[in-house]
Amino acid sequence: MPDGTVLAFDFGEKRIGVATGETLLGTAHPLTVIRAESNDDRFAAIGRLVAEWQPVQLVVGLPTHADGTPHEMTRLATKFAERLKRRFNLPVGFADERMTSLDAEARLRETGRNSRSAKPLLDAVAAQLILQTWFESPHHVTPD
Repeated sequence: MPDGTVLAFDFGEKRIGVATGETLLGTAHPLTVIRAESNDDRFAAIGRLVAEWQPVQLVVGLPTHADGTPHEMTRLATKFAERLKRRFNLPVGFADERMTSLDAEARLRETGRNSRSAKPLLDAVAAQLILQTWFESPHHVTPD
């Protein structure tokens, strides 16, 4: 893996949380939440982030059931990852995202935010946790 910036995505049908981190530091930070109706608008926003941050790697959270079996969102996140790879010609890894939204919510509550003030940040913090998981793992999570 080359040294550089990594962008991570918490894919959702309505919102996509984005986080960034550096491979040398291995620390993730929430970046933004993309709220766009159309895929064209979503990928245009991602394209602007890729141009700005110049990542060497992309990471997508892989949602599964608690026991690790895939479901419909697993398929959609995998499709999203394939589109990222084709569109930006960058390597795309996966990180297990089970429980990241609940963990992100708990972390935001610890900062004194209620659910209403935390909601705009929730997906970006979930993406941060996905990226942190990826930094701390051997990068071998793959969709079934």
